[in-house]
Amino acid sequence: MSDRAALLKGIRVWLALFVVCLVLSGATAFPLVHELHWTESALRALSVPDHLPGLMSWISRVRDGLDAVDAEYPFVLYGTDWLAFAHLVIAVAFYGPYRDPVRNIWVVEFGMIACAGIIPLALICGPVRGIPFWWSVIDMSFGVVGVVPLYVVRKKTKRLEALGMPSAPPAAATVSG
Repeated sequence: MSDRAALLKGIRVWLALFVVCLVLSGATAFPLVHELHWTESALRALSVPDHLPGLMSWISRVRDGLDAVDAEYPFVLYGTDWLAFAHLVIAVAFYGPYRDPVRNIWVVEFGMIACAGIIPLALICGPVRGIPFWWSVIDMSFGVVGVVPLYVVRKKTKRLEALGMPSAPPAAATVSG
């Protein structure tokens, strides 16, 4: 396998991993009410309240809040539907770098900037919305973890770019007539 082919394969594997994680994180924003019920039940079955009462208290509080919103103001949850949709749309944008990494490196750099933006968002909006700091740290970890595959993709893309453009495909034969 040539250096170019190996780099391209590596880029595509890392992008696929990133896109799968982006889609999964987006898809989980649709069924929040059901997920919180399932999560609370699972944590109780695992005796988490005995070992991490703060976590259990927070999960129960969030579940109570979602239940109240779902019962009285379900339209508010429409915002999380849009959050999920945004994740899916952003995932589609990464088809560009998958197809042509050098020409579409800007998408990867945009993703890296978005990952960095998670940190100030969590640090500013978390306290404003009454989110415990430790939960904001969990939120910030998505940006820190998310930037890793994008950094690897960017680095490999720059190496691919340094190799130069492959020879142009043969021109189509002209038909004389």
